[in-house]
Amino acid sequence: MALIQTSLIWVAYAVAVAILLFIASIFVYVYQAPRERSAVVSIVCIFTVLSLLATVLLMPVDIALVSSTTRSSLGRKKDWATPDAVDNIIFQLKIVYYTLYSLDALLCLLVVPFTYFWYEEYDEVADEEGTQTAGSRLWGAFKYTIAFVLLVVTLFLVGFFVPVAKQGKQHRDLDFFKDLLAENHGERALTFAIGLLVTIGTVLYCLYTAPGLALLPLTLIKSAPRMSAPSIAATTSSQLAQNRERQRQLEGRNQGREGGLDSRDRRELEALVREERTLVRRERLAAESSGEGHNWFVRAWIKIEAVFRPIKLLGGLLLIVIVLVVWASMLITGVDKIKNSVCSTGCGYLLAHNKIFQPINWLMVVTSKVFPVDYIIFLLLTLTFFAASVIGIATIGIRFLWVTLFRIRTHHTSPQAMLMATVLLTLMVFALNYAIAMMVAPQYATFGPQTFCDRPFRNGDEQPDCSEHHKAIRPCTEDTDNPAARLVCTPSVVSTFLNRITINFPFFGVFDFWAQFAFLGIFMVVFIVMLFRTPHLDEEQLDEDLREEEEEGLLASTGRRFGATWQDITGRATGVKRAPAGGYGSTAATNGDSAHDDVE
Repeated sequence: MALIQTSLIWVAYAVAVAILLFIASIFVYVYQAPRERSAVVSIVCIFTVLSLLATVLLMPVDIALVSSTTRSSLGRKKDWATPDAVDNIIFQLKIVYYTLYSLDALLCLLVVPFTYFWYEEYDEVADEEGTQTAGSRLWGAFKYTIAFVLLVVTLFLVGFFVPVAKQGKQHRDLDFFKDLLAENHGERALTFAIGLLVTIGTVLYCLYTAPGLALLPLTLIKSAPRMSAPSIAATTSSQLAQNRERQRQLEGRNQGREGGLDSRDRRELEALVREERTLVRRERLAAESSGEGHNWFVRAWIKIEAVFRPIKLLGGLLLIVIVLVVWASMLITGVDKIKNSVCSTGCGYLLAHNKIFQPINWLMVVTSKVFPVDYIIFLLLTLTFFAASVIGIATIGIRFLWVTLFRIRTHHTSPQAMLMATVLLTLMVFALNYAIAMMVAPQYATFGPQTFCDRPFRNGDEQPDCSEHHKAIRPCTEDTDNPAARLVCTPSVVSTFLNRITINFPFFGVFDFWAQFAFLGIFMVVFIVMLFRTPHLDEEQLDEDLREEEEEGLLASTGRRFGATWQDITGRATGVKRAPAGGYGSTAATNGDSAHDDVE
């Protein structure tokens, strides 16, 4: 029975990894520029994103495996869960965790930088002349990567020799903390290196993931336009006809004048020509949005998108509620840790157990009793934070201080920008792993649904009996010194690893903890601002009129979004009057053609 349960948990993880592979491939395909695709860059980016998401998604597996050794309803170990069997489960999880953490660090610090320099070393002219060989290109990339090799070696050497913190008086007698401090030099080196990466990632997590989490639901809502493609096409056609008619009138009025157009008419005509270019561009975009000129498959896909657009709109509204609940849960945990931490700054504000009701933690603990319900919720939560990180990078761009190095845009991202974005995502996911385990659901991440029987041992009993005393069943916590708790409660491997970072190197724990409040503050500021004033659109894609419409209050335009969706499905515009089609002058036609060429 135990083998079957363990196998099912690992099968669920394998299914999740397969889903993550699909998501990572879609992410790279959607953002990478088609004309600059590189097979090596694509493979490295996909594999790196897959590895880092697989590391986070191992947490529910970890919790399910250690929780499977106990009967939560009785607060005791199962018959098969001998110390050797539990140690074997912990050992297997440690191997997987250390492998994934080491792989993430090597990909972030070595493989991705090497791939970046390898792509930069490509010389098209030298390749055509036959003077550039694969060996010279690899050697050129390796020369620049040597600095990163030295960085990795330095990190592990510092972690190998740096002294760890000593036990504080408040928790020196608790076995839980003694186990965290009892480690070899190899574990210490990996702990220090990952702790440093988590701390660096936390800075990026605050700068990118916090704004992205605020923008994520609003982006889904904004994806449903207030005007349908047929309405935009009809309105634009009417405005374009009026524009060209006015140009014809101005030119006709000034025919025969010696000096040509006067200054006022010349300014008006120049403004009309600029407006015509914008209208031609808008007309072309509306035609593309409605599927004109495309095959039946593209047109069918556009119709399907229009059908499901209301679901995206409702999903955006639902996601607003979810992210606000997550925000409130993180704030509750932060306040709870400040007030009730067993060791404050000495261990990074480690919280023995939640003393203030926290909704996300409660939901995860309750659903973890029925695997894989908690796994599905955790997968969705992780993907929400990951999508928020992607949106944050796409919105802000890759910057150094105020200088924008790369822009991340769908189908317009260069391979170098993809690699840089992958490194940033790796560091942010390290921070996300800490945030979920320590702030979003700390009790769930440490012990899951495990409980113990708070009753005295009877003569001859290996464990206390709570079969008739259900009120004596207590949830497992870190600060208890009850012999029954030490016998039954098994902390998850991920919580042990993260707590080892914060206890052995308290400066990491203190910084990462207080940075969570910066995350919460940045999220709320961006959310409030963007809720009532949506950002400007790209000037290269839409005209000034559309950008002014986009600044309209978000909550005041929901009804029109549903109306536009219905018009996109039917392919007909309602309530739009077309202007007469006549009155086109030769000059207007010439201007229109030149405007179209300009846009192209």
